[in-house]
Amino acid sequence: MSLIKPHGAEALIPRIVTGERLDALTQEATDLKAITISSAAAANAVMLAAGYFTPLSGYMDRADALGVARDLRTTTGLFWPVPVLNMVPEFEGEVGDRVALRDPNVDGNPVLAVMEITGIDTLSDDDMSLMTREIFGTEDPAHPGVATFNSQGRVLLSGPVDVLNYSYFQADFPETFRTAMEIRDEITQRGWQRVVAFQTRNPMHRAHEELCRMAMEDLDAGGILVHMLLGKLKAGDIPAEVRDNAIRTMVEHYFPANTVMVTGYGFDMLYAGPREAVLHALFRQNAGCTELIVGRDHAGVGDYYGGFDAQTIFDDRVPQDALAIRIYRADHTAYSKKLDRVVMMKDAPDHDKADFILLSGTKVREMLGQGIAPPPEFSRPEVAQILMDYYQSLDA
Repeated sequence: MSLIKPHGAEALIPRIVTGERLDALTQEATDLKAITISSAAAANAVMLAAGYFTPLSGYMDRADALGVARDLRTTTGLFWPVPVLNMVPEFEGEVGDRVALRDPNVDGNPVLAVMEITGIDTLSDDDMSLMTREIFGTEDPAHPGVATFNSQGRVLLSGPVDVLNYSYFQADFPETFRTAMEIRDEITQRGWQRVVAFQTRNPMHRAHEELCRMAMEDLDAGGILVHMLLGKLKAGDIPAEVRDNAIRTMVEHYFPANTVMVTGYGFDMLYAGPREAVLHALFRQNAGCTELIVGRDHAGVGDYYGGFDAQTIFDDRVPQDALAIRIYRADHTAYSKKLDRVVMMKDAPDHDKADFILLSGTKVREMLGQGIAPPPEFSRPEVAQILMDYYQSLDA
């Protein structure tokens, strides 16, 4: 059985090192100039290590960063939706240096990767403004992605990396963190031909659960990859370990065996809406998926993006031949009182608002925090209990 090809390559190109090469680089790193990088740069290194960012070998230079921001293309013509950068406040070194990159997210800041410096660029105000505007669709400093992007520094270090480990992700989430290589291997073992990816940074409620079922049925897919983000989130988002428990509980109770893989990846949320949706599609292709579910306000935050901008970008900015993966377009989903099931609202033209059970995320969080379970039509009771326990623990 042959899986979908990785993006821009015949096979995955993971930048992780193992065995004697790992030993040699670990030893070399003790004698190298060391810099502690940003969490965003560390997350990029983990994605490079795990094969998700195939065919990239490292961090982009200014020309590639601006090309990707403006045109979704590197200078060599590779389609890529979001710059992969290592920005630092300052750097005392020169092109040709080999540098140890220290992990900002692990106690003691151990070496995460060894980088060969092939370029050093200082980004101008115009450079930062252009990239911010193109990636996030706004320069509003209140946008969490904009704030993070602009806080890392203006010195851009580019060049290939050899990554020594997967930061904290493998240790903290041993049952969930998986590389693109591992996911491809498991898809092959399960015998799935068509695989639908579901991206999440939140627990899954009934609408998400049914959306996965709809996609499987409509596409005649072998299985669903529930692929959750395990990295840094904005304040107020539910921690990865709670989300992991809630999702696994839902899958265990409500999906048939061998239809869902629950996994996670080591990356920080960008909150870049449409651009991040395209990145999500690209690295799910690298993980062996044939489709990605893209729903309302995918990867969004606040009111910065239109409800379905993350779908229309695939029509407006992604050439047909740019990616092999396709998207499954999800509309608003809600529980229909008339039909006694979750439906896409566009598929129920005879319904009005009163025919649906509609709850805002804010209302659900309020209920959970007060120890009140949302209606079973909205959230499975087992999932609701896990979330109630979490929210109530915050007030303990």
